[in-house]
Amino acid sequence: MKTLDRDQIHYEFNRAHPARLTIESGETIRVVSEDAFSGQIRRAGDRRDKTTMPYSNPVTGPISVMGAEPGDALAVTILDIEPAIGQCATYTGGARQLSEWLGEGCPHGAHVCQIADGVIHWSDTIQIPYRPMLGCVGTAPAWGAPTTFPAGPHGGNLDLIEVGPGGTLVLPVFVPGGHLYLGDAHAAQGHGELSANGLEMPAISTIRVELRKGPRLAWPRIESATHIGCVASGSPFERSIPLAYSQLILWLEAQFGWDRWLAYDLLTHVGEISVGYHGMGTVLAKVDRRYLS
Repeated sequence: MKTLDRDQIHYEFNRAHPARLTIESGETIRVVSEDAFSGQIRRAGDRRDKTTMPYSNPVTGPISVMGAEPGDALAVTILDIEPAIGQCATYTGGARQLSEWLGEGCPHGAHVCQIADGVIHWSDTIQIPYRPMLGCVGTAPAWGAPTTFPAGPHGGNLDLIEVGPGGTLVLPVFVPGGHLYLGDAHAAQGHGELSANGLEMPAISTIRVELRKGPRLAWPRIESATHIGCVASGSPFERSIPLAYSQLILWLEAQFGWDRWLAYDLLTHVGEISVGYHGMGTVLAKVDRRYLS
């Protein structure tokens, strides 16, 4: 199995970076990534210092898939995510939008948590189940080079808990080879990523990448054994939520033979929403597969 190490990392999804690894469709690979803090919080007392490292969410890549052309899609199935150093870290930093109600004076709040036996030791009395996911996975757009902070049609900083083991993220291809990047692994994260940080960790991710010819996706999709869904991002949520649901309705119409208005009615009653970082309005609108037959 091929392995792509984290000795070269990037902070943007850029088609100009030369491919570090070229693979065939269906190939399984291992990708090593740095944590979102670029390794600044490793021990008790460490601090996230943006004066020395202003960027967040380094990603490893790009990975080129043979035969991928604009209009195709890359289906990235996450098989496993292992902590690279047996620990994760987080910090609160500031209350951001919550300051209106909570006030100022939020402490830095950095702490390091050990990961062992399937749990995260968040404190002496609280353990959190280890439920890893990848915050950043994306392809390179044909125009521009978005940083690893926002999400968009290319994927990017989605911060959706469904992008973990057992999930398949389907991304549009905009340039030959696709130029796939990934990183920003979390040992766990709540819906909305309230402080803009998960339990961040350097990780070793095992993924399988499949080339799908010609779907011409407008936005990423996520598939699992139980659900399918569409991603949208943007503020306010009043726009990204109906956008994600509209993409899901069009998918149900095109692939599953549903009348769009019947799908609209059904999703009103059984549709589900998962929220990425609340500050960017990223949302996954999904439906249980049992309703698709």
